[in-house]
Amino acid sequence: MLVLGANLALDRTLRIARLVPGHVQRPESAVATAGGKSVNVLRAAAAHGVRGTLVANLPGRAGGLLAELLQDEGHDVVPVRTAGEARTAVIVLEADGRVTVLNEPGPELSLADAAALLSALATALTAGVGALGPAHPPPARGSRVLVASGSLPPRAADDTYAQVVELGHRHDRLVVVDAARAALAGALAAGPDVVSPNLAEAESVLWGRPDESVEPSGDGVRGRALDAAVALRGRGARAALVSAGRHGLAGADAAGAFWLPAARVGEVNPVGAGDALVGGLAVGLEGGLPLREAAAVGVATAGASVAHPLAGGVEPAVLGSLLGTLRWEAA
Repeated sequence: MLVLGANLALDRTLRIARLVPGHVQRPESAVATAGGKSVNVLRAAAAHGVRGTLVANLPGRAGGLLAELLQDEGHDVVPVRTAGEARTAVIVLEADGRVTVLNEPGPELSLADAAALLSALATALTAGVGALGPAHPPPARGSRVLVASGSLPPRAADDTYAQVVELGHRHDRLVVVDAARAALAGALAAGPDVVSPNLAEAESVLWGRPDESVEPSGDGVRGRALDAAVALRGRGARAALVSAGRHGLAGADAAGAFWLPAARVGEVNPVGAGDALVGGLAVGLEGGLPLREAAAVGVATAGASVAHPLAGGVEPAVLGSLLGTLRWEAA
């Protein structure tokens, strides 16, 4: 599995009894890790025994630290040194379960740096980097996966992920795009094999709704998510998965629409669950599973991620208990 990380972050996860704006506060604990959606995809894949390779945009000194943190976790990294400094994300977890995330925008990506990043990706694709290692059976023909996950840096071209999709298809990869706003809209025309936004992200691109909530509420969430998945296919995606948080996952492919109920687990940290879903999905596709069965692996992985204390982590025992238990339903 090959993963592109265009806008990584240094995550600082803080635990605090209660966040009170306007006050000096002292968190109970603080943990620094490499972060960003693409990193969480790698972590989810690793929980399944699949070691992915990350083509990573690593600007400045902070980018060097990110590379070290990623390697310490056991991930293979193709570093691309660019201008500026990598961003930081602050994740605040309160005792009552409320989560606050402060995402810096990251440094601007110049035309030269964007070209270097895409060139490194093309080289990795040509070299066959990211396929399953020798400890795993070879994937079915055409099932090797390229994942483009996360936001794009400021000033990056809106069609950056479209270029990634075209590169992947030229090298016979299935391309999964997990993005939002202009990055997602720009990718659709290139025909990604799967897109995987959450419901707010999908509705924003499709119908201009500004809501950025992670957990949808109100009546008709399942119907809204199914409508969005079908509409994303109409915009160019070959298949679409739309996450509706605790409600479940809507999907649409050439055979029609379907629904996967969310796994029921004790929630510890929901940040990164959508990324874990993409990682589990990619693992299933790498192994040659059809989309709907691969999506079930993704939902199980997302459930195991919610039960882990760090963003994007996966609780092994919970994953083992969920795999094989989730079934999709025809819409």
